[in-house]
Amino acid sequence: MSGARHDELSGQDNLGWTLGVLLRAYHSSVITVIGDLPHGPRGYQTLAAVVGGDHPTQLALAAHLGIDRTVMTYLLDDLVKAGLVERRLNPADRRQRRIVATAEGVRVFKDLARRVRDAEDELLGALDATERDTFRGLLWRVACDVRHLEPVRDPCDVAEEMLSDGA
Repeated sequence: MSGARHDELSGQDNLGWTLGVLLRAYHSSVITVIGDLPHGPRGYQTLAAVVGGDHPTQLALAAHLGIDRTVMTYLLDDLVKAGLVERRLNPADRRQRRIVATAEGVRVFKDLARRVRDAEDELLGALDATERDTFRGLLWRVACDVRHLEPVRDPCDVAEEMLSDGA
């Protein structure tokens, strides 16, 4: 096999393979530090979004996280049962419920966020601290830009629309 052909198959230029390896390793690393949080990494991402407060309604959370609305209902039900989030009436629109982290939810999230960050830093151990920050920043930029590839509405637009309506 020629050197050029070997380089093409090695994975360095194969984004799909690289992302797949990283995603599997990320999931394995994070699942161990998340423990028994309802819905594992998906529950963690939901709790992070709720604690961040940028997506106050169930619909906005579902759009932002790319989770089907009905699945989001069950996920939030389990986070409510665990005492991590609450559904509260929206004073601006009583037909809507705002999703709000409880004090326990904020405490649990802060602890998990520290442990997840440590697991991420270990996963990205081939990079120094500056490179890890750059890598995270680049991934963020690309993730925020994929809306051009997806036929669904931009989660950022959904959230802004919900917030501008007094949600």
